[in-house]
Amino acid sequence: MPSSKELTIQLENQPGTLAKCCKSLADHNVNILAFQAVPTEGKSVVHLVVDNPSSAKRALDAEHLSYTETEVAQVKLPNRPGELGRVASQLGEAKINIEHAYSGIDASNSPVLFFGVQDVNKAMAVLDKITKAA
Repeated sequence: MPSSKELTIQLENQPGTLAKCCKSLADHNVNILAFQAVPTEGKSVVHLVVDNPSSAKRALDAEHLSYTETEVAQVKLPNRPGELGRVASQLGEAKINIEHAYSGIDASNSPVLFFGVQDVNKAMAVLDKITKAA
């Protein structure tokens, strides 16, 4: 399984700020594949996986938005009960802490999970074994 680039953006927690960010991405022909927003101390921390990180960064720069770029582990799992628990157990047994997680779609519109972890390569090795065993 591949890893993905995640953009983490700090937005003001006010009406319309997310809409403005998303419009700018759309205007730069960027498709959002996964999304998570969490309020914290008057801000909103937004995690995005997009189809074109370079264009997304240009759009965010044009809006003067502060962001960071990191790698996240990505895995496509069967749609059946217990799959998330199975993956979380395997990562835990490998001593990999899941710092944050969310779902989205891949370029072919298949559901995908994204895990923010310290060691993406180690997590990807575990996830590769899991998907081959599924």
